[in-house]
Amino acid sequence: MDASLKLDLNGKLVPVNADPAMPLLWLLRDLLNLTGTKFGCGVAACGACTVRVDGQAVRSCVTPVSTVLGKRIQTIEALGTPDRPHPLQQAWIAEQVPQCGYCQSGMLMAAAALLDKTPQPSDADIDAAMTNICRCGTYQRIRLAIKRAAGMASVEPAAKVSA
Repeated sequence: MDASLKLDLNGKLVPVNADPAMPLLWLLRDLLNLTGTKFGCGVAACGACTVRVDGQAVRSCVTPVSTVLGKRIQTIEALGTPDRPHPLQQAWIAEQVPQCGYCQSGMLMAAAALLDKTPQPSDADIDAAMTNICRCGTYQRIRLAIKRAAGMASVEPAAKVSA
């Protein structure tokens, strides 16, 4: 364990006592109690563990802590606040994206990285960037919510539809 590690996490410099080889996911959840980032598959396939590192979507379950030292890490806990939700969070609600909700934090972090890089994404851009898996199959709603957050969709909530 190395007590001298410091992470730039959600805009704050945070000292951590962790093995540099520990996956970032376990540091976030088990040591720092930031449980919004979820464990899904453990092999970077599902995306439930997605966080942003220097603005890029990163699968934290396979990312050693040592590789993020000196980089800006953002988790779902810092995407918005209850008083000022991020436009994606507002769009997620308006488009009724969540079903079970398990994948949502990873989806939102991947979508935020996409919109930072491509503010007006095409369907192809969204399909290429959103490789996270939603077991409930709300992919069409996710696409609509991303477009809504980008200012590309109507501002009226979608009609209730089942997934």
